[in-house]
Formats: sequence, structure tokens, C-alpha cells
Amino acid sequence: MKQLSKPKYHTVQNIVWMIGNAWRSCKSVLVLCVLAAALTVGVNMVQLFIAPQILSKVEQHAPLPELVSTIGVFSLALFLVLGLQAYVNQNTLYGRVQVRSYILGKLSLKSASTSFCNTLDTAVLDLRDKAYRSVSSNDQAGEHIWTTMTNLLANLAGFVLYLILMQNLDPLLLAVVAVTTCLSCLFTLRTNEWRYRHRDEEAKFFHQLQYLKNKAESVELAKDIRIFGLQPWLQGIYDSVLKLEEAFIERYSKIQLLGNAIDVVLSVARNGIAYLYLINMALEGSLSASQFLLYFTAISGFTTWITGILNEGMTLHRESLDLSSVREYLNLEEPFRFEGGKPIPAPGKDGYELRLQNVSFRYPKAECDTIHNLNLTVHPGEKLAIVGLNGAGKTTLVKLLCGLLDPTEGAVLLDGQDIRQFNRDDYYALFSAVFQEFSVLASTVAENVSQTVGGGDRERVRTCLEKAGLTEKIDSLPKSIDTQVGREVYEDGVLLSGGQTQRLMLARALYKNGPILLLDEPTAALDPIAENDIYLKYSQMSAGKTSLFISHRLASTRFCDRIIFVAGGNIAEEGTHEELVQKGGGYAKLFEVQSRYYREGRDF
Repeated sequence: MKQLSKPKYHTVQNIVWMIGNAWRSCKSVLVLCVLAAALTVGVNMVQLFIAPQILSKVEQHAPLPELVSTIGVFSLALFLVLGLQAYVNQNTLYGRVQVRSYILGKLSLKSASTSFCNTLDTAVLDLRDKAYRSVSSNDQAGEHIWTTMTNLLANLAGFVLYLILMQNLDPLLLAVVAVTTCLSCLFTLRTNEWRYRHRDEEAKFFHQLQYLKNKAESVELAKDIRIFGLQPWLQGIYDSVLKLEEAFIERYSKIQLLGNAIDVVLSVARNGIAYLYLINMALEGSLSASQFLLYFTAISGFTTWITGILNEGMTLHRESLDLSSVREYLNLEEPFRFEGGKPIPAPGKDGYELRLQNVSFRYPKAECDTIHNLNLTVHPGEKLAIVGLNGAGKTTLVKLLCGLLDPTEGAVLLDGQDIRQFNRDDYYALFSAVFQEFSVLASTVAENVSQTVGGGDRERVRTCLEKAGLTEKIDSLPKSIDTQVGREVYEDGVLLSGGQTQRLMLARALYKNGPILLLDEPTAALDPIAENDIYLKYSQMSAGKTSLFISHRLASTRFCDRIIFVAGGNIAEEGTHEELVQKGGGYAKLFEVQSRYYREGRDF
């Protein structure tokens, strides 16, 4: 498996990337971001000047009408600016959610279309999980970065304006204020940084507790909890994880307490120095009472702007790291070809030939090959059965044939051409498949069969359901093929049994009508009668196709042209059912064991 590339994206690059996403999905986010920052500064400036200006009028013994008009002007300005700020803040949410949803859509598309081998790579899965966490809620980097950038803009603008306002004060005082503020902020940031550095540890506790909670409340596990008395066991695990989380919180609280204590000491020192300096200026007659109030308030606000710049800058850096994981996942190099490539050749009269040529395959971090130096040719129009014990490599073999995996060594050929030359999506289009794992979506029966919005060709859907032996069940449903499947989304959805779901998946494969039919344990959830019904229809379903049939039930393979018995990652035996039974090898022994349980009159 390939090594993950780790491209570096610095903060500026990630800001530009987010701006690009906003420009493509919701331009108003950019305008509102700047406007919100300007209004934040505007509100602060009005609040800064209102009290000193009123006090100045009192000091000047201004007439009452002038005093009242000053109060009215500032009150009206504050009312308007606060009202506009509230309006802007309220309306920024929708656009920011839209941008985050746009990024989520990109991630979903990447997850749905990435090379199948990436879904088996733990490094890729970890990166994917980090990417999704970064855009999972309003508070995560994928949306909160707009708040951070708005606050950073506001703090930078406020810092510049306050610096201009206080230019007549002693530079040494401003330096003392700036230094003490930076020291205080750095200790606070150090405290917050500790929690950020340990966020994976904290997230692990949360996910473990959430997992246990979900399992304890799940319908699927309800029977086991009661029959096997699992409640004390689950509670014990929950309590042990909870203790670890509490120990983590206690560690963080101690660090936070120390940071807060240092912050208090520095704040007292800073304000004390500012008080002494301004009081001294007032006693010397250099400052009026209104100027004293203005400058002292400005010094307090100046520290707020500095703190804000440092805090928001650090937050922006952390959010940039989170966004880097999003970009790294989206830009993850694909081992399969999904663009360009040679066109798929047209099928021959009897269909396509598939060939495995000296193929070996080893899963990531596995100690040995699952498939080793295997050679196999599936002839055009052939019905090939692949059988063997669990873990023999049957499913891996089929995943190699249908292009979900690439060999570690050797090649997979389609009519003599290496499939790595083709666009992999075009190659996938050749296969109609029923896999062991069901993939039913919360949608109608017709949509699950046709895999299209609206249900596709309804007559064709019904024909495929009939071939799969599901017509009677579907006709008994309230809305027939328009009935919703599953109750995860729709309360009135129908719950199909395992066998019925397997038939539904078979109908889906028939609807696609690819030239190569792949059935991986298609009757595992069916009873013997239903299983026999599927076998009787198999010739009809596979007519004109190259077909691959995987099963651990050897009796089900008699209708196939050829059977290969897989063992130890290679083909141990091959032939028809009768030929393999006569050989008396591994296939015959396994068939003998299985057939005992179906013989009439046998006592066990």
C-alpha cells in the first residue's frame, strides 16, 4: 500500500483556500465577515467615547439641551450600530453553514469515490476522520474560522485606532501595558495549548463513552444485554473510561488554575501602573477628569485588542492545522486511475475474458500474502464457482478480479489488457455484483433496485424483483415498490429480513445488467428452499454474461461450468463438481462433511 503524502499548507494558504470555497458557494460570507469586524470596532469606539464626552460637557457646564443632545446622539449611534451588528451576526450563520456544507460535500464525494484500497488503509482512515471532525459542527475549524478571522480583523483595526488615540501618552507606559498583556496572554495560550495538544486523548474518552452509551441503548444489542446479563460489564467499562476522563480534566484544571493566577497578578500590576501614571498626570493638571476616563478606558481596551490579536492568531493557527487535514484528504493521491486511460474494449460474442497473471496480494501490515502467485483465466461466458473454507481468500480473489484491489505483484487482465490502463470507474461499470455486506439505503424499493432518484424504469424494476423472487413480498407492502426501506429516516419504512434484503440486492445487480455478474455468497441469508429457487433461476440470470459465484456451500455450485477450490491463497483444485468429488481431495472431503447434514434418516 502506498505511503501517504503529507503536503504542507500554511495558514495563509488555508485562508486563501477558505476564501475560494466561500467565493464559489456563498460570496456573502466574505462581505459579512468584513462588515462584522467593522461593526465590532464601531460599537467599541462609540462605547469608549460616550462617557468621556458626557463628562466633558458636565465639566464645561454645558447647557442642559446641549448635554441632552450629546447623550441622545451617542445613544442613537450606539442603538444603530448595535442593531446593525446584531442583524449581521444573525445572518452570518446561514452562509457559513453553507460553506461548511460545500466542503462536507467535497469530503463525501472523496470518500465515495476514492480508491477502494484507501478504505483499508488505517493512515487514510485516520486522516479522513480528522478531516470530517474539522467540519463536523459550527464550532469546528471548517466554520468557526470565519469567526476567528472576523475577530482578528476587528482586533487589528481596534489596536491601530487605539494606538493612534494614545499617541500622546508616554511610550514607556504603552510598552509596559503591551509587555504585561503579552505575558499574560502567553500563559493563557500555554494553558489552552495543552488542551489542544491533548485533544486526541480527550476525544478518545468522548468517543469511547459515546460508543458504550449507544451500545447500551441500541435495539440490536438489547436482547444480548438481557439474556447474557451484560449490563454490569458495560457499566464497569463505562466507569473505568469515565475515571480516565475525570483524571484528564483534573490535570487540565490544575494547569488552568496556574495560568489564571499568573493572569490575575499581571493584570493587577498593569492596571496599577496605568492608574498611578494617569493619576499623576491628573494631579499635575495635564489631564481633565474626562480625559482621565478616556485614557484609562482606552488602556484597558488596548490590552483587550492585544490579547485578542494573540488569542485569535493562535486560534487561527490551530484551525489552519485542522483545515490542512481536510485539504490533505481531498488532495490524497489516488493509486487507481480515475481520469483518462484507455477505452474499455467492446465485449466479444460470448463476453469478456478475465485473467489473473502471477497475482499475489497482501493486505496492509499483514505478515503473509492472502493470495500468492495465482494464475486463473475466466473464459468469456463461463459460469465459474469459487469455493473454499473461510479465510481461504475467495472474496479477496473476487475483489482483485473486479478492480477493487490491485495486486501486490502480477496483473489482472481484461481481454489481455492490464486493467490499470483503464479508467477504473469505466471498469467498475462492467460488473453487476451482490456482495456479502448489504448496502441498503433509506429510500424506496424502486430506488434501491435502480440506484436512481425516482426509481428509474419501473417495469424493469418489477422484472428484476420477479427474477430475484421478491415480487410476492413487495406486492404485499403498502406502497409496493414505492415503499420506503428501513426506519433510520422514515418512520413508516419497512424492515426486510436478511434473506429478503439479499434478494433485493440481487434485483439491484440484475437491474444494472453488467456483462460480468458477480455473486459473493448471494444465498447466505436464505433458507434451503429459497436458495434452491435462486439456483434454478441462475442460468436465466447469467445468460450471455461471464459470471463468478462465490459460496462456502459446495452443493450450490453444481450448476456452474467450472469450480475452483481455493486454499492457502492459491487454487488447490479445479474442475466440475463431479470431477472434484471423484478426485477425493479437499473439495470432496469438505463436500462430504457438508452433505451429511442434509441426508435423510441420519441421526446426530
